[in-house]
Amino acid sequence: MSSCLITPSGRPRFPSAAARGLPRLVAGLSLSSALVAVAVSQAGAQTAAVQLETVTIEGEASTAQAGDTGLAAEGYVPAAAVSATKTDTPLERVPQSVSVVTREQLEDRNVQTLLEALNYTPGVRTGAFGFDPRFDAFSIRGFPATYTGIFRDGLREFNTGFSTFDIEPYTLGGIAILKGPSAGLYGSSNPGGIVDLRSKRPEQEAMREVEAQLGTNERYQGGFDATGPLGSGGAVSYRLTGVARDAGTDNPFVADDRLDVAPALTWSPDADTRLTILSELQRSRSGGSAAYINENRRATDLPYGDPNFNELDQEQGRIGFEFEQRLNETFVFRQKARYQALDVYAEYAYPIGAPVGGIQARGAGNLDQSLKGVVSDTQLEAKFATGPLGHTVIGGLDGSYADFENREGFGAAPSLNLATLDYSQSFDTPDYSVAQKQSQGQIGLYLQDEITYDRFTLTLGGRQDWLETKTRAGTPDDLGDEDRQRDDAFSGRVGLSYLFDSGIAPYVSYATSFAPVIGTAADGTAFKPTEAEQYEAGVKYRVPGLNAFLTASVFELTQQNGVFLRPSEDFSTNVTVQAGEIRSRGVELEGTATLWSGFDVVASYAYIDVETIEGAPGTVGKQLSSTPHHSASIWGDYTIQDGMLAGLGAGAGLRYLSKSYGDEENTFENDARTFVDAAVHYDFPQVEGLRLQVNAKNIFDEDAQVCSSGFCYKEPERQVIGTLRFRF
Repeated sequence: MSSCLITPSGRPRFPSAAARGLPRLVAGLSLSSALVAVAVSQAGAQTAAVQLETVTIEGEASTAQAGDTGLAAEGYVPAAAVSATKTDTPLERVPQSVSVVTREQLEDRNVQTLLEALNYTPGVRTGAFGFDPRFDAFSIRGFPATYTGIFRDGLREFNTGFSTFDIEPYTLGGIAILKGPSAGLYGSSNPGGIVDLRSKRPEQEAMREVEAQLGTNERYQGGFDATGPLGSGGAVSYRLTGVARDAGTDNPFVADDRLDVAPALTWSPDADTRLTILSELQRSRSGGSAAYINENRRATDLPYGDPNFNELDQEQGRIGFEFEQRLNETFVFRQKARYQALDVYAEYAYPIGAPVGGIQARGAGNLDQSLKGVVSDTQLEAKFATGPLGHTVIGGLDGSYADFENREGFGAAPSLNLATLDYSQSFDTPDYSVAQKQSQGQIGLYLQDEITYDRFTLTLGGRQDWLETKTRAGTPDDLGDEDRQRDDAFSGRVGLSYLFDSGIAPYVSYATSFAPVIGTAADGTAFKPTEAEQYEAGVKYRVPGLNAFLTASVFELTQQNGVFLRPSEDFSTNVTVQAGEIRSRGVELEGTATLWSGFDVVASYAYIDVETIEGAPGTVGKQLSSTPHHSASIWGDYTIQDGMLAGLGAGAGLRYLSKSYGDEENTFENDARTFVDAAVHYDFPQVEGLRLQVNAKNIFDEDAQVCSSGFCYKEPERQVIGTLRFRF
């Protein structure tokens, strides 16, 4: 399958997949939820007589329980994240490095993209492809996570090629980042780690807000968020979140427009039962190509694209449910499922070879892709004791089915005179000449036991997956014979932690992963599943008497058959390829704290060494391109609490990246770079809930560039956004 970072975007010429599937799904979910509720209530009646001893663990440093979003935090400081173990285990007892970006941090930094949200997380590399509003391309511990590392509310989001779900941060209640393999619980996932996006959910306490934003590149955005009970009984609550944006970008031919609405509903007739419906519809418009023409290993100021043929239109939707029923003091039943779909159409121009006599020859490309599917997870949790041992056991069955279709066309385009830059010429849309159709189904059985003894916690987890991939590749008129590939694998995790009275908790762990990949190689065949294993050791420290949480970890992670984006020989497109074996070793440090009232801070450092052990000639023994050895960041925000200036606040952040290599053969380097972000805000005392905030990213407008796999990109320029928000 061909995949372009230098790509198209255009008008959808087909009915939206979201629109086709959502009405039927709503009806199906309603019936499914009713059947589940009946089955669970019967199970509860049958098991009500089972009474097991409850274990009390003394000396816990944190007693916070994850809230409706699956996250528990105070300010920037996390306490629990359901994503880590699918239970409410405090983070200091989880034998794995876990980072959390809380809603408060998202608001203070006025995060506009998923990449911005991850900028201050150790071990996460954003910006390997520079400025690009089309895709959230990032890596964790050196391994690309765009296609297999994004989850939403504990369920995988399918991504492949151009078909990557756009993430609107305004709809999120927070983000959990799990480092290292998590396949023992989640099945198909990135070995470097996963990002679990936690959606905003209905709340019992009424809250409404509206906000308006104005920023650089003619950015105009409005948003609203409302939640609260429906009716007087309190059993039903709602949430409705929306965003409308009309904006340009650093690239004059690329837009960043969006319409998004996310309705949610929760029904909780009693303390033991809860059903939540989560949904979202979104349309985004950007550019088919966001890159710039390269010359002498530098990105010039000349965009790849053409304003007459540079569109990317995407429509996407999701709807799903989460059901939870406490059967008795021991057992809790949970089930969640989601249908998700997207359609994307793109068109773009690209240069062919080097200019001759000041004339640049060009080609034209377009594509039409759709990706839709269902993901689900059904589990039973049991808490009980066997003698001095406490157990939190979860067992479950999850499954997924994805259907991907792709059509691409390539043709001639008018040449460009570089002296006059005359963009008045028209383009002919190429006919589709390449096509693929692929379906992938996966079933996984998993079991995990968190065993506590005094201050020890032993986590044992295992999972068996079965996968079938069906692929047809050829032309739109003849897709050829179907290639069927079956795979199965066992993955798991074992970890041990110990919690001292001081709040210090050292841990060790070993984990493996198995990740089938949606999409096809250049020859039309399906990719082999990616496998990996990791050894990790670390220490966590929840500081007594202070709202602060510190973590440190060291790891060695080895992956086989990893999938990477690499430029084609003429750099006209990016192609998806599989590498042989890559090893990542590193150290990660992170701290979040409220140093005093009104002052929150997050700081991190990471050292990562990613080496190709087996791969293409010239790359063995070399470092992965655009992966700096050293990265560090710090962000702090303070609001004056008393006096005449009460409500006035400011924030500042620094992000540092050391040198890295610009290609896989390590023949040249990217410079080290430092970016500075800042914010000022004021909560008006005269009008409760009214806030004015101004955020600036890359405030000194550092003109940096970054090269990945031999192609060079511009880093985002300075961005300033003013926000006026009224919460009532």
